[in-house]
Amino acid sequence: MIKLTVCGAAGRMGSRIIALSKEYAELKVVGAIESKANPKVELDAGVVAGIGEMGVKISEDISKVIGETDVVVNFTSPEATLEHLEIVRKNKKSMVIGTTGFSNEQISIIQNASCEIPIILSPNMSIGVNLLFKILRDVARVLGDDYDIEIVEAHHRMKKDAPSGTAVKMAKVIAEALGRNFDEVAVYARKGIIGERTKKEIGIQTVRAGDIVGEHTVLFGGLGERIEITHKASNRDTFARGALKAALWLYGKPAGLYDMGDVLGIK
Repeated sequence: MIKLTVCGAAGRMGSRIIALSKEYAELKVVGAIESKANPKVELDAGVVAGIGEMGVKISEDISKVIGETDVVVNFTSPEATLEHLEIVRKNKKSMVIGTTGFSNEQISIIQNASCEIPIILSPNMSIGVNLLFKILRDVARVLGDDYDIEIVEAHHRMKKDAPSGTAVKMAKVIAEALGRNFDEVAVYARKGIIGERTKKEIGIQTVRAGDIVGEHTVLFGGLGERIEITHKASNRDTFARGALKAALWLYGKPAGLYDMGDVLGIK
């Protein structure tokens, strides 16, 4: 039995991870973590997730449950994730990170921790999206520099970071496939007299509206044709199940930084 602690337990993703963990006989949730200010601290995590009492209270302190935990699944803020990561690292546990919005410095901290413990870091746990990463790499290599590349992502009005981690990952995958420096070619907004589009830029545009779960479209625009590749998520369960599969895969792995491509065997 693999014992899980879920950080962000009362959030949209955390509550679905807890609810869907019941589908996996090999998994057991033993810890549920939220910020001190969250009004659901001390409530039963199963009740909050809508599956009835499960005997696990939501706590503000991961150190209270880390001893009995095998894998920590984290969907919180970058700052909270790094706080949890330090405790996970000290206790030599494993960690699945689905949090997005990390700075380059914060990514470096995660990379350093992965020298000591196994970590999965992925901006999107969906099987479809991670298959799309592979497809985009292949498409970009074939089309080369003759096609303009634009990425449009849409999410619900409450999403805090922009662009989405998934859109950034898509752009990085494409930039790498084309031998481009992502930081030099990424364009996040356009306004006014901007001049002609440069040949190597990769546009990343953001929409925030209503309750959109997550939509990403990558457009390869050539002269006389265009290719559009789109992924649409209709609910968060696809991400939650992906995170649970990641936890199952990660348990017992050696220290290192992994992603969903490793989990799915498509790297």
